[in-house]
Amino acid sequence: MMPVNRNLRRKAALSALLLSSTMLAGAAYAQSGGSAEVEELVVTAQKREENLQDVPVAVTAFTTKKLEQLNVNNFNDYVKFLPSVAFQSGAPGYSNVYMRGVASGGDGNHSGSLPSVGTYLDEAPITTIGGALDLHIYDIARVEALAGPQGTLYGASSQAGTLRIITNQPEIGQYSAKYDLQANTVAHGGHGHVLEGMVNVPMSDQMAIRLVAWDEHDAGYIDNVVGSRTYPVSGVTLTSTAKKDYNEVDTYGARVALLLRLNENWTIKPTLMGQDQKTTGVFGYDPLIGELKVQHYLPEDNHDRWYQAALAVEGKVSDLDLVYTGAYMSRKIDSHTDYTDYSYFYDTLFGSGAYITDSSGAIIDPTQRISGHDKFTRYSHEIRLSSPQDWRTRFVAGAFAQRQSHFIEQNYQITNFDPALSPTGWPGTIWLTEQFRVDRDYAAFAEVSYDVTPKLTVTGGVRAFKSDNSLKGFFGFGAGFSSRTGEAACFAPATVGHGPCTNLDKRVKETGQIFKVNATYRIDDDKMVYATYSEGFRPGGINRRGTRAPYDSDYLYNYELGWKTQWADNTVRFNGAVYMEDWKDFQFSFLGPNAFTEIQNAGQARIKGAEVELSWVPMQGLTIGGAATYTDAKLTEDYCGTVDPATGKPVKTCATPQAPTGTSLPVTPKVKANTTVRYEFPWHGFDAHLQGAFVYQSSNWGDLRLAERAALGKLRAYAQADFTAGIERDNWRMELSILNAFDKRGDQYRYVGCPVCGAEPYFVVTRPRTIAISFGQSF
Repeated sequence: MMPVNRNLRRKAALSALLLSSTMLAGAAYAQSGGSAEVEELVVTAQKREENLQDVPVAVTAFTTKKLEQLNVNNFNDYVKFLPSVAFQSGAPGYSNVYMRGVASGGDGNHSGSLPSVGTYLDEAPITTIGGALDLHIYDIARVEALAGPQGTLYGASSQAGTLRIITNQPEIGQYSAKYDLQANTVAHGGHGHVLEGMVNVPMSDQMAIRLVAWDEHDAGYIDNVVGSRTYPVSGVTLTSTAKKDYNEVDTYGARVALLLRLNENWTIKPTLMGQDQKTTGVFGYDPLIGELKVQHYLPEDNHDRWYQAALAVEGKVSDLDLVYTGAYMSRKIDSHTDYTDYSYFYDTLFGSGAYITDSSGAIIDPTQRISGHDKFTRYSHEIRLSSPQDWRTRFVAGAFAQRQSHFIEQNYQITNFDPALSPTGWPGTIWLTEQFRVDRDYAAFAEVSYDVTPKLTVTGGVRAFKSDNSLKGFFGFGAGFSSRTGEAACFAPATVGHGPCTNLDKRVKETGQIFKVNATYRIDDDKMVYATYSEGFRPGGINRRGTRAPYDSDYLYNYELGWKTQWADNTVRFNGAVYMEDWKDFQFSFLGPNAFTEIQNAGQARIKGAEVELSWVPMQGLTIGGAATYTDAKLTEDYCGTVDPATGKPVKTCATPQAPTGTSLPVTPKVKANTTVRYEFPWHGFDAHLQGAFVYQSSNWGDLRLAERAALGKLRAYAQADFTAGIERDNWRMELSILNAFDKRGDQYRYVGCPVCGAEPYFVVTRPRTIAISFGQSF
């Protein structure tokens, strides 16, 4: 019994540590009169440089140094230290991000709802349908997470919050360079590496260029194992091929930034950045096959590449600061997916194999595969004026415009399928999607602050917007396969891609305004409290299934009380907020007949929560920090899941709702917390450090609807620990890291291979224990 008791005590101690701590918000020690204190953080959450403690917004920020200390290379690495952020992700580059419990789930399919959280690279949005760019994190100045509606300054895709990735800018007059190398090994998997480098070159006393490049190989840890499967109708038997470390990832990219200082008031900053990422296999395992194992039958891969060209012009017009930012982004994704689960379970449950035939009428192997091609483009422009920060009445005001497009091709193929049954021009295809979506946004915004007294400031904000969403093209079966849908429903010649004809061409437009009001009271130089009412929105759009009515915008109304404080001669920073949010007519994406995405306005929900952050420097060299959130998100009316045929609108009352009033919203755990302890000390002529980082999150559901919850099961609570130890001297550094040190399987996402069948759930979990050794130099 003694080992069991010791384990229980260890778990209790770890839980107490996690739940009593709050998130590391960049704590570090600095010498000030011989004493240590927390580091001052400068953020740009309100589109101007400010001390974190002066911003009446719930902001978490990681500096370059902190990102390096936390071993952050990508989205998954930093989001685990952001308690207000939750996500669903089936693979790299397909992460749907949520904040403060504003999540309905199921937003990852093509042409789903616009994101409720905006992601920005410097000043330009990089959010696309189905997931934001999975940017490699290196030479990044800050990652900022702004919780709560940021709609007045950041617009439609910042309904629940905003993530900002801010790059280090070129420096005039100073040459600098660095490189970092890492080799790692993953438990139950293979070996990986990371190669990174940066050089900053002054070209004159008015110009500098900064070059950054990276190459990363992430080892696989899921095995595709040998097995067989026999279709009950056709009698065809499939056999899988063994492939160890099935889910490998290769990422490489570069960034080039130029800074040109025209004079003391005006600068021009063009930037070009691109990344190429290739993945193989899948990132979820099948528990029926075994832990970290799958049994797939056809090749699977994904090639995601993108680039962004951006321009920032900053200057002064009299006493006002003028900023123009413009960007163009292009992203292409080619993918191949094994769809055997769908065809097998559909065949088993519905006998679909009985009509999968070749040209002679003979029953054939109904196994399906999907070849996908997606192309995204985005143009964005913003111009804004802001007043000096020492004015009693100050403001920021501007205009924004963007156009984002998405070409969608999904080709569901069956070998030897009768060409007469395929869409015209697509032999071997059973189902085809060739569609083109365009989202246009235009807005004017302003925030004005007035110092009523030296201690009390009030702020008002407004954003007037116009959104315009269109979707056209083809979806469905060939005329020989269906007499009602697909080609049979076409009304015009083809207008998109190589589709056989057009059976969808719709467009919706909307105008509106959202508002923000804030009151901030500064108790003294180190403490302030604030109260905020803010609104966020997400535009409506067109359903890909053209027979369904368009879905409407949804709105979020936020009521928040917060505080920013520093104590004990700036050795303790304690920030936090409590809030209540009402989510009206929220958009809910789900898979309808033929596993085709439909979107409805599901109903109403209320979210209550609290979040706290602590940074503490008890002595020189020792920093302790962390954060925690509590989120209670529930439906406040039934979700029926049916549509009134007369109006095309969702039914609001029903005898047997798919999710009754009081059902918790999916994805977001009730509790998410982390803590980091770092000790820096001299050791035999070296500067040494030891660090432990711990994360915890409670259980959560992957879907809103009760039946789907029963099929998926509940995502389990988990805790994980990372440990690092390193030394440095002169210009070099070396570090040993053990990430997920106890090799825990943290549930991150679940999905099923045949959604309309409710069969065979897959578990996407955190990366197994990874041991890495790193070496770097700076010049």
